[in-house]
Amino acid sequence: MLTSQRNTYWLLIAPAVLLMLIFYIYPLFQVLWISVTEPYSGLQNYEALLTRPLLHRIWLTTLRICAITTIITVVLGYLVAYAMVHVKQTQRAWMMFCILLTFWLSVLIRAFAWVMLLRNEGLVNQGLMALGLISEPLPLVRNEFGVILGMVHFMLPLAVLPIFSNMSGIDGRYVSAARGLGASPIGAFLHIYLPLSKPGLIAATILVFVFSLGFFITPAILGGGKVVMISEYIRVSFEETLRWGQATMLASTLLFAVLLTLALVARFVDLKKVFGAR
Repeated sequence: MLTSQRNTYWLLIAPAVLLMLIFYIYPLFQVLWISVTEPYSGLQNYEALLTRPLLHRIWLTTLRICAITTIITVVLGYLVAYAMVHVKQTQRAWMMFCILLTFWLSVLIRAFAWVMLLRNEGLVNQGLMALGLISEPLPLVRNEFGVILGMVHFMLPLAVLPIFSNMSGIDGRYVSAARGLGASPIGAFLHIYLPLSKPGLIAATILVFVFSLGFFITPAILGGGKVVMISEYIRVSFEETLRWGQATMLASTLLFAVLLTLALVARFVDLKKVFGAR
């Protein structure tokens, strides 16, 4: 009986496994294979990652922008989620609607909207100049500031949702009990509420950082060619310089960076519990 159930189980998941092998695992191995065979066999592409200053700068820029984006996004996401948990049901529904609404808007449209707002002739600079706060336009786009702003805007829902999901399961009586025992509001938050919301914080941090590592459209548009992240340089290597070996090497190292991030986090926390497994 048990054997029959196992066979049925494997038959049910076989189509999904087959599709994964054909459309995901096989292309992934092709990328890895090209990275060690183009322009000739060997590890010369990976050696370039260690010796070329240009690649060092691009990776450092990518990691710096991703780290800053993650910190800002998670902090803002925590504040929004905390507010959602502590407002009335009607207000919470409207806040959730506004968050979900961002998923229905194209990332391309949002990136161009930020360009229109932040450029020298945009609403932000013109408004500040009209108020007399600045005498000349501020450089708000085609730099890291514009890239980070656009990425935070895109990533914020990814931080809010897991944190809100975690906070929704926190029993408010714990904080009330702490307050009843003499804890201050800040003390009750720091010692009771914040530790209980840690799984949501960790999940949001992982999601935002991993998505940021491979983000392409927003950095390409708001960076304007002056802020080059790893994903954009992969496109340049594929389409413009035709250095497929270098491009696949960078794509492989990006994958390794994601796996390394998850492995490091897994050493300190149980990822199954963080993402809701029982």
